[in-house]
Amino acid sequence: MVAPTSTIDLKTPSGDAIPIEERDPREVTHVGDTSIAPEGVQVYNPAFDITPARLVTAIITEYGVVRPPYEENLRKVVEQAEADRKKRSR
Repeated sequence: MVAPTSTIDLKTPSGDAIPIEERDPREVTHVGDTSIAPEGVQVYNPAFDITPARLVTAIITEYGVVRPPYEENLRKVVEQAEADRKKRSR
């Protein structure tokens, strides 16, 4: 899995708490103004998906590869990223 530290939310306990944005169904059913799907077809068009935690063996960030225990190790890279952002903004 790849994730920039700016997308890591340490306050979210699990992927179940993340709302999935649904995109416009026309992105799937149309090319421009031309329909490419049958009229009335039902579409589920999520903006992203959530990988089940049991399938994630590492998370690659701009600060390197993070491995379990995630709660502890993600906190370290997020804190490092925040410290670097503060240094750059001075």
